[in-house]
Amino acid sequence: EVQLVESGGGSVQAGGSLRLSCAATGQTLRHRCVAWFRQDRWKQREWVATSASFDPARYADSVRDRFTVSQDNADNIHYLHVNSLTPEDTAMYYCATTYSAASAGSCSRLPGDYIYWGQGTQVTVSS
Repeated sequence: EVQLVESGGGSVQAGGSLRLSCAATGQTLRHRCVAWFRQDRWKQREWVATSASFDPARYADSVRDRFTVSQDNADNIHYLHVNSLTPEDTAMYYCATTYSAASAGSCSRLPGDYIYWGQGTQVTVSS
């Protein structure tokens, strides 16, 4: 079983940046798809990005060129670097990962395909 804990959220002004962290315990995130989603109060959960050792990072159109994923050398902490923030980026941000490791394929963009979720970290952007 994998436990995920997000951190790094906060309140920033438009144009600001944050680094969101997703720390895993229990099992490594190596060879697993790790996805980032976000959800604002009145909206559906929205896919933001995915990455895996076997699948290049992919980003939603709304965040491409502003958000970047990375991970530490041990692949136990994944990061979502959020830059050039706008009020439309205000949401609770979640990281999630799959039930088992893999070695090939494409990471899903569907929340239902992810079993382990963190508790979320809030990002609030003011204009």
